[in-house]
Amino acid sequence: MLQTKIPEGIVRELASIGRYAAERRWVPATSGNFSRRIDERTIAITRSGIDKGAIDAAGLIAVDLESPLPSGVSAETPLHVARYRRDYRVGAVVHVHSVAATVLSRADEAQGYVQLDGFEMHKALTGFTTHESTIRLPIFANDQDTTALAERAEAALEPDPAVPGYLLAGHGLYVWGATMVDARRHLEGIEFLLACSLEERRLRP
Repeated sequence: MLQTKIPEGIVRELASIGRYAAERRWVPATSGNFSRRIDERTIAITRSGIDKGAIDAAGLIAVDLESPLPSGVSAETPLHVARYRRDYRVGAVVHVHSVAATVLSRADEAQGYVQLDGFEMHKALTGFTTHESTIRLPIFANDQDTTALAERAEAALEPDPAVPGYLLAGHGLYVWGATMVDARRHLEGIEFLLACSLEERRLRP
């Protein structure tokens, strides 16, 4: 069976988001992963163990959403695949390991979400039009069995989640969007909100 060729435009998109995250130290030690829908049943995703700040065509692999996963993909590929299968509108999925996301996911794991209130940056997320709103970013317990983890996360999410992202406890952040532009905006917005929340907690007496 021939390997699906990944379009050059998608390679450039994934390379760009990888550099963006690496410059902000959100993907240390080859962590994180990025994917982009190619067509209705195929995605391009980063291979396991590559430097996410230096993604090229060789660092990507095409995955058929309806077939067993090929060798060489990240262990977290099932989490990406589950998002694309669940919602045909998802065109890109981004996963990073920032300090704020990792720390807050542990601090609020028992609560099951990080609550963010009153920030103008809420409007960076699709569907939010005012700072006078509440964002509850879900947190799921981490699991090395990522197929089971993906199933639990998707079962817990609403069919049309209000917030385009979730946290894995002690692990990091997943976000998605209809396009990579949307996913990057959601990533930047949620990371800003998490950084603000972490800083506020430091400042509290």
